[in-house]
Amino acid sequence: MRFRREPLFLARQSYRRRRLEDAARLLPILGVFLFLLPLLATDAGTAGQGIYLFAAWFGLIVATAMIARGLNRWPDLSHNPDSDTSSPTPSEPVPTPQREGTD
Repeated sequence: MRFRREPLFLARQSYRRRRLEDAARLLPILGVFLFLLPLLATDAGTAGQGIYLFAAWFGLIVATAMIARGLNRWPDLSHNPDSDTSSPTPSEPVPTPQREGTD
């Protein structure tokens, strides 16, 4: 007897955010590949390789900006700022210690 499986439902925003986070994690690997690629080209001139490196660098900057913009569009739904206890704010100001003998 076969059981019918329901399709897995993922919320669109959290799914897209996770895919953008995955893309952000893969960008450094892509950058290393792009920067090492000119080492394989033996017949290309130095000027051509320099132009390629700056074009690849610029492309990585643009890709990073686009991913960052996409990540800012959808807030992180797994983090609740109301329950954040890592940086408590004191209700009273903390007194600063004064040195003795300085008048």
